[in-house]
Amino acid sequence: MKINLWFRPVLNSDLPIFFTQQKDPDANQMAACTSRDPSDQEEFNSHWQKIMADESVIIRTIIFKEQVTGYILSFLDEGKPEVGYWIGKVFWGKGITAQALVDFLYSSNTVRPIYARTAKDNQASKCVLEKCGFCVIKEMKGFANARGKEIDELLLILQE
Repeated sequence: MKINLWFRPVLNSDLPIFFTQQKDPDANQMAACTSRDPSDQEEFNSHWQKIMADESVIIRTIIFKEQVTGYILSFLDEGKPEVGYWIGKVFWGKGITAQALVDFLYSSNTVRPIYARTAKDNQASKCVLEKCGFCVIKEMKGFANARGKEIDELLLILQE
């Protein structure tokens, strides 16, 4: 069943909502690869101003039931396109992330192949990515600021 959601450009008024979503300890644990200090609003704002000004970044606010639900973006990592997302915890388990990812990949960034990363133990994100056609191609290590240690990560690819 298709979920009725839509995208719009990120507005400065979205940033306080994203900041609140980012501070959630459970979300940080799951995402693992977060900012050094999720409670540092100055660092958060600086990062967002930088990515919003970067013309190579495609970033959209996700709207569901007239609420800012999170964001989805694509960016270049070592010259390769990669996708990422953050959904507010209150919206988890509703199918929003998978629908947003599919819609984004077929409307906002149709470049293929495109890559995604997730913490190996983040089964929810891995399931979303696989549901959307991504396949695991590599397991690697990466430092997770949210956990303060190196963790196992998965690199996935969508080739269609």
